[in-house]
Amino acid sequence: MSFKKKKAFILVPDGVSLKNFAYTKFYNKAYERGFTIVFWHHTPFDFDSLGFSHLAIEQPKLHWLTTVLKNVRKRVELSRFAKREEDVIYNSYVFPLSYKTLKASVRSLLTNLLTFVFDSEKGLRSVRRTIQKLEGQTSYYKHCLAVLEEHRPDVVYCTSQRNVLAIAPLLAAAKLEIPTVCFVYSWDNLPKATLDVTADYYNVWSQHMKHELLHYHHFINESQVHVTGTPQFEPHYIKELLQPKERFFEENNLNLDITYLCYSGDDVTTSPKDPMYLRDVAKAIRSLKNKGHSLGLIFRRCPVDFSDRYDSVIEEYADVIVPIQPIWKKMGGAWDTILPLPEDVTLLSNLALHTAAVINLGSSMVFDFVIHQKPCLYMNYNYFNEANLPEQGVYVYDYVHFRSKPCEDVVIWLNHPNDIAKSIEAVLEHPSPTISAANLWYEKINEPPANSASTRIWNSIEAIIKKETT
Repeated sequence: MSFKKKKAFILVPDGVSLKNFAYTKFYNKAYERGFTIVFWHHTPFDFDSLGFSHLAIEQPKLHWLTTVLKNVRKRVELSRFAKREEDVIYNSYVFPLSYKTLKASVRSLLTNLLTFVFDSEKGLRSVRRTIQKLEGQTSYYKHCLAVLEEHRPDVVYCTSQRNVLAIAPLLAAAKLEIPTVCFVYSWDNLPKATLDVTADYYNVWSQHMKHELLHYHHFINESQVHVTGTPQFEPHYIKELLQPKERFFEENNLNLDITYLCYSGDDVTTSPKDPMYLRDVAKAIRSLKNKGHSLGLIFRRCPVDFSDRYDSVIEEYADVIVPIQPIWKKMGGAWDTILPLPEDVTLLSNLALHTAAVINLGSSMVFDFVIHQKPCLYMNYNYFNEANLPEQGVYVYDYVHFRSKPCEDVVIWLNHPNDIAKSIEAVLEHPSPTISAANLWYEKINEPPANSASTRIWNSIEAIIKKETT
C-alpha cells in the first residue's frame, strides 16, 4: 500500500511575513508530519538558498479597480467600527490619500466618492463581494487556477491577511474546493481593518485575537477560527541560536566591561520624531557614564527604515551609541520587498538575551525582551509642537491593541527626557518590577507555550484537511 504525502502550498504574498514561516520551526514540523511544502510566493527571496521547494507567482496583476476598492473597504470598515464601538480612535487608522500625480488624484477622488456611497453595513458587504468578483475575472486568477489544477495541494495556507495579492490565489483554491487557511499576521492588525483576505479558516495568535476577529467581522463563524499562537517568537526558544555573551560581543565589536541597553527604532509613520528620542536616551546614558556607570546603547533601527534620519545623532553620540543593523536586504522599491535574512533571527534573539533592557515607542519588542526576562521602557512624550518641546503623552498608546495590557505597569513609562536617566538607574538596580506584568501581557497576546506555535498550526492544518476530506 503506497502512502501519499500531503501537500501544502504556503502562500507568501509579501516578504515581510516570510520570517514567520521560513526561519522558524514551521518547515521542520511539516517535514516531520510527512507534508510536502511548496512556498507559493511573490517575493524576490532566494528560497533555493534554504533548500525549500518554491513556486514563484509570475507578474500578479490586480483588477484596476481593486486597489481603489481596497481603500474604500478599509475606510468604510473603520467608519463602521467607530459607529459600532462609539469610539473615534478608529478614525485615526485612516491614512490620507495621495494627490501627487494625476493618476493618484483620480484614484483618490474615486475612493472618496465610493466611500461616501458605500458607507453602511450593507455597502461594506457589497464592496467585499465586488472585490472578489473583480479578482475572479483577472488573468492572474486564471493563472492561479491553472497552477493549482496542476499541483493539486491539499491545502493553501496564506501567511498574511493584509495583502490583496492573496485574493486571487485563494479564490482559485475555493473554485477547486481546496481548503484555505489564513494567518492573521500581527497583534495590532484587526482593529485597523486590515482583513483584505477571506478564507475558509483563520489562525490567530490568541483567544484575545479570536475574540477580536469575531467581534469585528460578523461573517466569520467561531468554528472557522483556530488559536495557534505565532511562530514569530519561536527563535527565542531555540537554544542552538543563543550565543555565549563573549561570542556575541566579539562578533558585534562590543565591550564586555559595558552594560548595554537596546534602543529599538520605529518606522517614520509611527514615530516621525524618533531620532529625537534616540538623542534623549543617548544623552541620559552619557550623563550616567559621567556619574561612573559603565553603560552603552545599542541602536537597532526599524528593519524597513533605510533613511539617514538618525545619522547626526549617531555621530554626535558616538561615544555612547553602537549601531547594529538589522540583517534585512532591500530587493525592490516597495516596503514589502525589504526582506529579512535568516541571520537576523539569530541577531535579534541574542540582542534581547545580552542587553539589559529595550527602549522604544510602543513596539512589540516588549515581548521579544520579556521572553528573556528583560524589561521594556516606553517613550511617553512627544515633540509635535512647533517649538519641539517635550509634552507628555503619545497618541499611539490610544490605539486599540494597547488596551490589551493587563495593567499600566507592563513597562516603565518615560514621561519626559528628564525621567530617562533615573529610570535607567532604577532598571539596572531592580530589573524585575514590570516583568511579571509584561509576561501576563505576552501570554494574553500569544498563546502559551509560545514555542509550540508551529506545532499548533500544523495540528490545525491537519484537522482542517481531515474535516474537508471526510
